[in-house]
Amino acid sequence: MSTNEATHGFGRPATAEEIAGWDIDAKPDGTGLPPGSGSVQEGEALFAKLGAKCHGAKGEGTDAAPALVGGQGTLDTDRPVKTVGSFWPYATTLFDFIRRAMPADNPQSLTPDEVYALCAYILHLNGIVPADAVMDAESLPQVVMPNHAGFTSPDPRPDVFNATGGAAAPAATPTA
Repeated sequence: MSTNEATHGFGRPATAEEIAGWDIDAKPDGTGLPPGSGSVQEGEALFAKLGAKCHGAKGEGTDAAPALVGGQGTLDTDRPVKTVGSFWPYATTLFDFIRRAMPADNPQSLTPDEVYALCAYILHLNGIVPADAVMDAESLPQVVMPNHAGFTSPDPRPDVFNATGGAAAPAATPTA
């Protein structure tokens, strides 16, 4: 019996419904984004309630959590500041992360509308979208992040196996 088939005397295969509950990734092209929408203004109120206690009133970071804003223009310096606005290549990654992991004390508790609103607000704090922006499954993938061209694929590092059929290489790898 192979390892994949062994039960080791406990557990059971996951049901399709259980798997669907965790199959919540959002791809750079927007695949996987749910229906819903949220504005910068809605995100500001939510961030004040849920995010500011960890990330600071304006996403500047605290001892408890990293900065979400700033750092643009620092990636090629001796002290790069990697934030949503300076490092992340896709706005959909922000949605995916917030949906999956925030708030830290209650992950996966936000509605899609709340996640879109938080994305709109954080993108606005970084000067990427205007104050009247509304994010949804169509608009979010259209946002061009400041570091969108700072990643390459396949991974150019010699220690990463990129051949088909081998270990999966990341879809994008930082060059800075």
